[in-house]
Amino acid sequence: MAQIKVYGLKSSLAEKASSLSSAIHGAVVEALAYPPDKKFHRFIGFDKSEFIFPSDRSDNYTIIEISMFEGRTTEAKKALIRLMFANIAREAEIDPHNVEITVFETPTQNWGIRGMCGDELALGYKVNV
Repeated sequence: MAQIKVYGLKSSLAEKASSLSSAIHGAVVEALAYPPDKKFHRFIGFDKSEFIFPSDRSDNYTIIEISMFEGRTTEAKKALIRLMFANIAREAEIDPHNVEITVFETPTQNWGIRGMCGDELALGYKVNV
């Protein structure tokens, strides 16, 4: 399971949400052996006065937070981050300098999905990659 939040300026996200979603999902599928039909993305846009970032970033500055079940290897998480930077640069034309990615992992028992606790679900895919 991976839930992804993408933060940025409303104007930038409105223009790039589709390409960002494609870039992010492609990386998740490849790096984590994630099912292609599982996509959970939320785009949260701010006005300039509400989204403060350093002057060496552009209006394309984007923060990505990934919440997922624990169990992936360090190598898989690093591969995910590297693929996201590459895919976003290529598909959304956002320089990696303007992207920050954070991965949050929680135990499956801390999730509630489809009326069940996460550790009771039959996922149909491996988390330990």
